[in-house]
Amino acid sequence: MKPEGPVLRRSEWFVDSIPLGMAGELIAAFHYAKASANTAVFRHGLFHVDNPIACLGAALWMPPTKPAAVSVDDEWRRVLALSRLVVMPDVPTNAASFLMARSINLIRRDGRYRTLVTYADEGQGHTGAIYRATNWDDVGYGPTSHPGWIDGDGRRVAVKAKVNRTYAEMEALGYTRTPATRKRKFVMRLA
Repeated sequence: MKPEGPVLRRSEWFVDSIPLGMAGELIAAFHYAKASANTAVFRHGLFHVDNPIACLGAALWMPPTKPAAVSVDDEWRRVLALSRLVVMPDVPTNAASFLMARSINLIRRDGRYRTLVTYADEGQGHTGAIYRATNWDDVGYGPTSHPGWIDGDGRRVAVKAKVNRTYAEMEALGYTRTPATRKRKFVMRLA
């Protein structure tokens, strides 16, 4: 099957570390979650050589929860999760896989982590095809997600603010509850 749009030419693109704020802007604009954590171990951006200051994609990596890490590696402190992956809609076909592959190479060179984990959220229509195409192992379903909350603009909202909010408090604030979804779990060994 042929790609539908222009295909990325590797010689014209590169991936480099970026500030968290730069990644956050792309995520807010183009990722279904519309937000991300306030921290990340690695933040990598996708750039075209003709405009090396315009970030056109981002990958954020952070430690997973301890149970998620232990489920994929006995050395749970050496596990890293792909938290967000986003590319602008007008980049060439295969830009996301290019960004992910180059990002993984940077993490591998760093040497602190030996296992990567990520999830494909079926509730968002994600099948995990990009992970299969980039040699991640599909290890089945992870735990079912908890129901979530979104605001009027469709952005996810955390139940935890300064204190945990109740169901009634979330509704009173105008948030809408979303159903729990299943997520496929993918693992990649670096060492």
